[in-house]
Amino acid sequence: MNCPIQSIDEPGLKVPNDVAIGLRQQVAGLLHRNSINFPGAQPVSFTRKHLDVLTREDYYVCEKSDGIRYLLYLTADENNQETHYLIDRRNEYWYVQAGSLHFPLPGNHQAFHKGTVLDGELVMDSLGDGRFEPQYLVFDCLAFNGQSMMSRELQKRLGYFHEQIFKPYKKLLDDYPQEKQYQPFFINLKDMQMAYGIRLIFEEVIKHLKHENDGLIFTALHSEYKPGTDPHILKWKDADENTVDFVWKLKFPMVEPDEQDRAEGITTPYIDYETTPQVDLLANHGSGNYHFYDTLHLEDSEWEILKGLGDPLDDRVVEVYMDNQKRWRFYRFRDDKPDGNHISVVSSVIDSIRDGVTRDELENHSKVIRDNWKAREKVRK
Repeated sequence: MNCPIQSIDEPGLKVPNDVAIGLRQQVAGLLHRNSINFPGAQPVSFTRKHLDVLTREDYYVCEKSDGIRYLLYLTADENNQETHYLIDRRNEYWYVQAGSLHFPLPGNHQAFHKGTVLDGELVMDSLGDGRFEPQYLVFDCLAFNGQSMMSRELQKRLGYFHEQIFKPYKKLLDDYPQEKQYQPFFINLKDMQMAYGIRLIFEEVIKHLKHENDGLIFTALHSEYKPGTDPHILKWKDADENTVDFVWKLKFPMVEPDEQDRAEGITTPYIDYETTPQVDLLANHGSGNYHFYDTLHLEDSEWEILKGLGDPLDDRVVEVYMDNQKRWRFYRFRDDKPDGNHISVVSSVIDSIRDGVTRDELENHSKVIRDNWKAREKVRK
């Protein structure tokens, strides 16, 4: 049996593309989709207008973990053996090694779930003693035992996961605690609160997290699951923490040879790969087309660190933020993503930066959200 995964970037064995194509077709068929692209939903950035949305409609809120997004596909192989795959945003499949994860059916430890797709975030929890424990935090369920759940409301989707999958899984580990040491990662349900529980999320949930957090996610209770950008999923970050994913292009200067160069036989202009380059940020305009959007401010000290990584640097997806001088700055590489943000998402994030809502404003608005929620609830009853 295998032990816990060591990296959330490589959570299993990467499936060869010819095999992955068949798996993508399986998942597309399960979800009644014509496309074999990544079926996960993507949030929109929170702006001031969304305060009114939370006032008018029922939303859940949860913390936004700073991990890696994966779908978890529960299936069986050609020998009807229980099999699991993690699907990243690049639509790559990672095989979770056999004999580790097991999702029993209610009341039957031997039987297992098939035709099931979960949505979640893989994080590394710090145990405080130098050890880390991988956790897969589930926040949605796209399919359950061969039946697409995408047209159901969020409460129904989460209800199926909690009662039919999570409870039997937890009972199994409670009944056989010796198996915990062999789990590649543990499964948990995201702590969801009604949208007016914003203060509780900040003061109770986030404060006690064992992993990094970078905001909140609001999800509409009464909408279906929508692959691609979903306006019913709202991503809130503090204005100074909003980031954008671009592809960057490094432009190095052409220099004339100096005396030392000429002494070494270099007599023609050459590209200086040691000097800090100009960095162009390219926005995704769809269909593989990228166009210049802006430049990145890169300090010489930052360039020295990047050079020291020893990795290829050009033409990578990078996450950037805007500093207090309105300059784009490098935050991290996003090798888990195949593309930079679409230009529409870039515009949305810029709007969120300019029209951002602070934590205090969110918390102060929670009473209005609660009063309107209770009023709707009274009408429904």
